[in-house]
Amino acid sequence: MTETAHATALKRRRRRTTLVGWSFILPNFLGFAALTLVPVIAMMLLAFTEWNSYSTPKWVGLDNFSRMLDSDYFWAALSNTTYYAAGHIPLTLAASLGLAALLNQKLRGVGVLRTAFFFPYITSLVAVAVVWNMLLSPDVGPVNQLLKAVGVAHPPGWTTSTDWSMPAVIIASVWRDMGYYMVLYLAGLQTIPQELYEAARVDGAGAWKRFWHVTLPGLRPTTFFVLVMLTVASFKVFDLVQVMTEGGPGRSTLVLSQLIFREGITQGRFGYSSAISLVLFLLVLTITVTQFGLQRRHER
Repeated sequence: MTETAHATALKRRRRRTTLVGWSFILPNFLGFAALTLVPVIAMMLLAFTEWNSYSTPKWVGLDNFSRMLDSDYFWAALSNTTYYAAGHIPLTLAASLGLAALLNQKLRGVGVLRTAFFFPYITSLVAVAVVWNMLLSPDVGPVNQLLKAVGVAHPPGWTTSTDWSMPAVIIASVWRDMGYYMVLYLAGLQTIPQELYEAARVDGAGAWKRFWHVTLPGLRPTTFFVLVMLTVASFKVFDLVQVMTEGGPGRSTLVLSQLIFREGITQGRFGYSSAISLVLFLLVLTITVTQFGLQRRHER
């Protein structure tokens, strides 16, 4: 075979390999483009327009953002979203890590326990919200009945109170999500060599020192992944808040995703809604990029 023929055959083989690769990628990419990429680009363009879906979009420049900065609802939603994230992220992180450390032991029925803690994550979110609303009912809920039984004369009003409604949502959310992140931590625990624990025992390290100096450093990549996932999920929370409180009482649990839904779907102000969506997108992007930057700096 001549050199030219060999080169031609090699090009055909590469072309065939490329086509095979694209045949695997293309179906998923088309779905991503149609359902995610194109809507995101449209949102970025609509953020600078006034549009109610019945007329032609009208370019208004930065008017939507100016209106947003003057809106009490926007600042309330941003504050509530930050409040939710500040409670949901560390509590879920701690609960899932604690469960994973506990259920990584050789316990009797550990498989059943792992399944039981993971089950809430795959349960209907509407069912979860309804059950927690019943549990936290101020008058007949088991939680307040228990608090009264142990001597709390005036237990919280939970979802009927402007002060306790967001903590109630956070509690329900942590309970639902901790099982999923527990599974991720369990996978991370399996990658830590047992020799490190044996060496720590030989050096006289107790359980807490082994956890602090062996387990936590070994779980650093898993913790980083969980932290990023929790941050994104916390800032775009919608469904649980919508079912449990609908943003109330008042504006005490109104979050940015709900405000986007109200302005766009309910009020038909899609340009203004897209502007809020763009701000939320940039906020999450900034936090995520910062997390990646801090992680790289720590690795160096």
